Amino acid sequence: MNKQEVLETLRDAGVNPTSQRVEIGYILFAEHAHLSAEEIMQRVNADYAVVSKATVYNTLGLFAQHGLVREVIVEPGKVFYDSNVAPHHHFYYVDTGDLMDIPAQQLRLAQQPQLPEDTELEEVDIVLRVRKRKPDSETSRLQQ
Repeated sequence: MNKQEVLETLRDAGVNPTSQRVEIGYILFAEHAHLSAEEIMQRVNADYAVVSKATVYNTLGLFAQHGLVREVIVEPGKVFYDSNVAPHHHFYYVDTGDLMDIPAQQLRLAQQPQLPEDTELEEVDIVLRVRKRKPDSETSRLQQ
């Protein structure tokens, strides 16, 4: 997606396309990635006049409100912004910090819990926390 397409996407979503929002959108929408606010800020500031941390966080919150990105909370204080807003889930590699998509059809809940009174289900986000398997000592010894 080029910057003109980002501008049009923002307008179509009802977001005023300021130059800073277009730059942040370009980082998010140019290619699919799972990025933290800090990573987005570093990338924007590498090519653009300084964009403040507050502007980045406010813009990401606005994009999430308008359905342009999904906030994926993998642990307290660790949030990724995902430009893939189609229903899907994630693997979170706790040892590397990487996030990987799981297509929605690959993971199903067998049963939904009883919802609290006066509520309705908005969305189900599942994050499976995984780590690379460590080779056991026998396997390591045989490989040497």
